Amino acid sequence: MTMLLNSAMNVTPALPSFEAITEGARRATGVMASGAPRPDPEVVVIARRRQFSAAEKRRLVNEAERCKARGELGAFLRRERIYSSMLASWRKQIGAADRAVLAPKRRGPKPDLVARQNAALSRDIVRLQKKLERAELIIDAQKKTVRGTRPADLGRPERERVMTLVAELAPRIGMEERVALKLIKYFLA
Repeated sequence: MTMLLNSAMNVTPALPSFEAITEGARRATGVMASGAPRPDPEVVVIARRRQFSAAEKRRLVNEAERCKARGELGAFLRRERIYSSMLASWRKQIGAADRAVLAPKRRGPKPDLVARQNAALSRDIVRLQKKLERAELIIDAQKKTVRGTRPADLGRPERERVMTLVAELAPRIGMEERVALKLIKYFLA
């Protein structure tokens, strides 16, 4: 046996022919024997997640439910390259979609998003217009009063004018009656 090993180790390989060297050299340079350049063997694989349409999901779930024999479902999953968890989530999605289709529809006109937004904006406009009117009335009252710092500095006719303005403006600007009476008493002092 040792003789057999020794003889096998002493064997010198046969020299390749001239044709084989030139063919190998051509392959190393990337040029084929026909003269056309070889395609780049480096392939960059971009992984993309598979997306299943609703019809595909229904088909796969129905086919999986037809698998009754032992091992048949596993073979189906391997063949389709899907997981059992995918089937479970698809069953839930299909059930939810079926329940949504069978749910009772609301009667009457459908809510219009634009109409709701217009109504909300109209309410805001009315609210802001009232607020502006109140502010303008207060500013007018301030303009109409005399620049005196105390009511005592005002003459009797001016004090009466201020009191009538307060009495007129109080309900229009939302001032409580008790606050208006205090203000009038202040001017009478």
